Amino acid sequence: MTADLRTAHVARLISALEHGGELTEVTSRWGAQLAELLPGGGRLLVAGNGGSAAQAQHLTAELVGRYDGERRPFSALALHAETSTITAILNDYGRDEVFARQVEAHGRPGDVCLLMSTSGRSSNLLSAASRARDCGLRVWTMTGAAPNPLAQLGDELLCVDAPSTATVQEVHLVALHLVCEALDDSLAAAEIISAVTP
Repeated sequence: MTADLRTAHVARLISALEHGGELTEVTSRWGAQLAELLPGGGRLLVAGNGGSAAQAQHLTAELVGRYDGERRPFSALALHAETSTITAILNDYGRDEVFARQVEAHGRPGDVCLLMSTSGRSSNLLSAASRARDCGLRVWTMTGAAPNPLAQLGDELLCVDAPSTATVQEVHLVALHLVCEALDDSLAAAEIISAVTP
């Protein structure tokens, strides 16, 4: 990659972030909702393909481990990470059931299913979104530019209008970190309120 191409790549990322006004609004809301869900035993299920799968696992690591300060671990599962389960479902039920069957197994009404796709057209994620809705989970979607089929299935969505897959994924990673920051902020605020409430 030439220096000019690298400069253009960075410029695309900066532009996407500068025009991402909904980024902070949506991620703040999601972090606050997770702060209400996870401490009570709720669960976050996350799935994606390829680079989005890596980002899904990045998010669950931040929640089961920690993002910044010390706090208790929370239940968060990256659905692609169970290789024996994935290959068994793929072999017995086909590609479109790879995530949907796990959503049905692990999800409970009120849990959140976050599905990530740069195209918004991956059939296994569309099946997972439909199954999650059938099972009473809240569906959040992170995609590239809207409209797309996955965004249409989300109860809440974050769409990144950027010209390249790489830029969409980079903005998604920023969004995941913002969700973690909003979660930690909401938890800290709740502790302060409980500490001063008689």
